[in-house]
Amino acid sequence: MNLLLLKPEDLTETDIAVIRDHRLQHVIEVHRAHPGDTLKVGLLDGNMGQAEILALDRQQATLRLTLTEPPPEALPLTLVLALPRPKMLRRCLRMVAELGIKRLYLIHSFRVEKSYWQSPLLTDGEIHRSLLEGLEQAKDTRLPTVGIRKRFKPFVEDELPGLLIGHQGLVAHPYTATAGELLPPPQRPLVICIGPEGGFIPYEVEKLLAAGCLPLDLGERIYRVETVLPLLVGRLFR
Repeated sequence: MNLLLLKPEDLTETDIAVIRDHRLQHVIEVHRAHPGDTLKVGLLDGNMGQAEILALDRQQATLRLTLTEPPPEALPLTLVLALPRPKMLRRCLRMVAELGIKRLYLIHSFRVEKSYWQSPLLTDGEIHRSLLEGLEQAKDTRLPTVGIRKRFKPFVEDELPGLLIGHQGLVAHPYTATAGELLPPPQRPLVICIGPEGGFIPYEVEKLLAAGCLPLDLGERIYRVETVLPLLVGRLFR
């Protein structure tokens, strides 16, 4: 935890916060903090800064806040991601938050097992928890929004064209593009579509291209989703 994230309900006054949950345990056991120490903190969807510990025991910590720093700039990127298998989903959600991606759509695809949609990791609480972990790691406060779309065709035909207005759409899928030819620094915000393990089927690729996306080929290697995300961000937003 590189940033102690505070929620609006933690505030007892404009510049005073009280924490009593797992964050308190982290302050005590990891930071080994004492009254008078300062911590790096941020208010969820607000500014970052420092907190002076006014009082600390095993029940609660009282903090005086100085929040004057804006969070890092968000990436100009919307991610459309075929739902990963549950074990990978939590890692992907954390990574989305770490990388500064602020809009994510989890969609169905032919190669997505229907059982994946029953995962308890897709509950609002679990998604929120994974995103918070990513924000704490990256020292960010702005939560990404996550849209869940269980039907591929309605999303691609009815929603995706609207998302592409003012954006460049890319499909990260071996197709007809030459590796690297679409990887200069983007001139406008991006919408990147990434398929499931095994990739999108040809019908889905055709639908994505018809909606206005362009194919993006990363070369001969086949990557896992958690590898593709930082690879694309590193190449596109260097």
